[in-house]
Amino acid sequence: MIAEILSTGDEIRSGTLIDNNSAYIAQQLEQWGVEVVRHNCVGDELDFLVPILKEIGRRVDIAIVTGGLGPTADDLSSEAAAKASGVALVLDSVALKSIEAFFKKRKRLFTSSNKKQAMLPKNAKPIYNPVGTAPGFIIKIEKCVFFFLPGVPYEMRKMLTGAVLPEIEKLQGGNRKLCLVKTISTFGLTESATGEQLTEFASAFPEIKLGFRAKFPEIHVKLYAYGDDKGFLEQLIKKATEWVMEKLGKRIISVDGGSIENVVGGLLCREKATIAVAESCTGGLISNWLTDVPGSSEYFLFSGVTYSNEAKIKVLGVSPDTIIQYGAVHEETVKEMAEGVRRIADATYGLSTSGIAGPDGGTEDKPVGTVCIGLATPDTVKGYRFNFLFNQRLMNKKIFAMTALDLLRREFLEDSYDS
Repeated sequence: MIAEILSTGDEIRSGTLIDNNSAYIAQQLEQWGVEVVRHNCVGDELDFLVPILKEIGRRVDIAIVTGGLGPTADDLSSEAAAKASGVALVLDSVALKSIEAFFKKRKRLFTSSNKKQAMLPKNAKPIYNPVGTAPGFIIKIEKCVFFFLPGVPYEMRKMLTGAVLPEIEKLQGGNRKLCLVKTISTFGLTESATGEQLTEFASAFPEIKLGFRAKFPEIHVKLYAYGDDKGFLEQLIKKATEWVMEKLGKRIISVDGGSIENVVGGLLCREKATIAVAESCTGGLISNWLTDVPGSSEYFLFSGVTYSNEAKIKVLGVSPDTIIQYGAVHEETVKEMAEGVRRIADATYGLSTSGIAGPDGGTEDKPVGTVCIGLATPDTVKGYRFNFLFNQRLMNKKIFAMTALDLLRREFLEDSYDS
């Protein structure tokens, strides 16, 4: 079965809101064995909504439409669906009762505008909304079965998994094809260089579709296996994953799509170790990432954004002579920063950064994109220098932070950091 996704709303069309719904729906449908062949977007106008519904109806088997089910005048999905299918809008008693029950349970006033949400195309099948006022509905237009869902992400997801996917399984009639997806997170190579490392993949695994996703500063390698034998697909994905691991080696962060902060957090927990961070150029980004992980209080002890030289000296105990002799951006300076923050927090590891994020401030010896990273362990303290070619401040901050955490990850794996 093939499908299309249609996002409606002027906010989506104009870029005011980012359409995350379509990405989520596509992922779910792919895993359900439904191939998504096109994403569409249209504003809140019947002159555009009705024609595109008819077009989609002639092209595919299934369509998911989000948005336009609210109580206001610009919510036009029900009316558009009625016009596209050549039927009238009618008050659906089942939908009306569900809306009234929602308001009664929450002791909120039910208004005539909310009654509009129960006006559905004749012969449409309502989809119960367990967490909102807007019911969805199912209707056939041309040869395609359409599922209309609210644009509110939380409501859409509940209804998609609770009602829509089971309905799609019925349409598949027991011929559901499985799609197993493996996401391998990598860092250290560009997307093109990652692809070059895997040029022989297609010949080694012709049954698996290989894809790449750049999620700066990571590159995600995606493996898609389609079929009806789950056990066979799992073994195939396992062998392909091992093949990719052999090719990319230490560049792989996670074989289940995990972020660097989750991986590092897991390693710290495994070793019952703790971490303290001193940041200059990254401005607290490393600490923010680490503490985004639930349970990080088990291993994250302290963070200091020691941006100025004075803060490095007074807070971390960096020697003034080191700053005078080498400057703030130097391996010796970050080594003392890492030692200092580890000592202050009595942590197992101390991690530090100092660099030039740009776009200004670079010199011939230390151009924009230069970062020095310090790592203090129970046994040693090391200083590293890296030069990146980005001239955008936020990109540099992200890759500086990523590199620092990757250094710590490799420390656990006893893996040297070289190119």
